[in-house]
Amino acid sequence: MDITIHSAFLPHNDPEASLAFYRDTLGFEVRKDVGYGGLHWITVGPADQPGVSIVLYPPGADPGITDDERRTILEMMAKGTYAIITLATHDLDGTFERLQASGAEVVQEPIEQPYGVRDSAFRDPAGNLIRINEVP
Repeated sequence: MDITIHSAFLPHNDPEASLAFYRDTLGFEVRKDVGYGGLHWITVGPADQPGVSIVLYPPGADPGITDDERRTILEMMAKGTYAIITLATHDLDGTFERLQASGAEVVQEPIEQPYGVRDSAFRDPAGNLIRINEVP
């Protein structure tokens, strides 16, 4: 089999704040910016990985969820317990300093985890947990 990761989806509740975070703070390029029916999808990704993207999507766009489920999703996003993505960098300390200086919400400073990974964590403007692993 030849299977690769093409895109991951993270919800957003403020397209402008999400765009500023992923484009301006993380340095990702914007690949698509689509509005439809009053909703907004933004596709971003690292310039050197054109085949891998993050799609920032409006959580209420799925017609298969109920209003109660939609409210629960928004509540979980507000608490930062709904979605997570793990990114990687060769320079965790430098990346941490730049993100902290940008005003991003720090969840965890760089630390060596007992399971052998050195990482840190932030929240994006929608509350999604962004873990950043250091890779050699």
